[in-house]
Amino acid sequence: MKSSRISRVVQILTSLQAGKSYAANDLAKIFGTSRRTIFRDLEELQAIGVPYRYNAKAGGYTIDPEFFLPPIALNLQEALSLLLLIHKTGSQIQLPFKNSALLAGLKIENNLPAKIRQYCNTALQNISTKVGAQAPTELLDKTFAKLQKAITSKRKVNIHYHSLFENKVLDIELCPYHLLYNQRAWYVLGMSGLHGSIRTFKLNRIKKLNTSDKCFLGGGDFDLADFLGRAWSMIPEGRIYNVKLRFLPRVAENVAEVQWHSTQKVTRNSDNSVILEFRVDGLGEIIWWILGYGDQVQILAPKALRNRVLETAKNMIKLNEKI
Repeated sequence: MKSSRISRVVQILTSLQAGKSYAANDLAKIFGTSRRTIFRDLEELQAIGVPYRYNAKAGGYTIDPEFFLPPIALNLQEALSLLLLIHKTGSQIQLPFKNSALLAGLKIENNLPAKIRQYCNTALQNISTKVGAQAPTELLDKTFAKLQKAITSKRKVNIHYHSLFENKVLDIELCPYHLLYNQRAWYVLGMSGLHGSIRTFKLNRIKKLNTSDKCFLGGGDFDLADFLGRAWSMIPEGRIYNVKLRFLPRVAENVAEVQWHSTQKVTRNSDNSVILEFRVDGLGEIIWWILGYGDQVQILAPKALRNRVLETAKNMIKLNEKI
């Protein structure tokens, strides 16, 4: 769970433990989110063993007020997994408040039983993680903190944003809804006053950010999964395509063993090639992924995707032949 969800789940637990019955609609209003998100949060409570139940007579969810989560007493696996996240993965991806995370890790280590602490220290010396290239953000902590506070307090922000698409710096009044880390960088999603629609902005392209005194309504029912829909990564284009690709034996199994998209369907052929099929919203993002496999992939459908990849490949040849 992300930190915002963890905080909300704990608050839901506290609310239900008070002895009052809450319907999903009530919880959605209290926490400024959607019913769908509340049901996901309730699933998280169930996963960690919280015995909530639905009271049909009262028309809502309740928890026995005498139920309490057990005190923190990490076993070896729990301690190692948490320290692995903080000391290894956390040091390689652009996490906000990284120093605070490291300090939290030290506090956890200091309170572990001696044998578990010694085992974890030895184990971590022989474990490494390697993530993809990152987009550095010099003012990540400051920018992230301002946006997170603005989202919580429902305050508009004014940003000077370097748009690569328009090749200039834009002045945008933004109602921030959600922070998202995707692959290499952090993004903020929200209603752009300049564009009149929900847009995505990369944090490292924000040149200046000021929190406004203006509040905004709405955004409480924003759901990231609904917004992204079937986009290949994070830019839905408003049209669904049935994509069918054939990967040659050299890369087939490496591609097939990864779940690239929620709609993915895999068919293994007798010649050791693999067919992957997707239902994708838009072609712009998937083109670059396909080009990464070069001459090891055939585009069986749709024709529009094949034509765009061919055009890009031809331009690559022309560009490099001139050198």
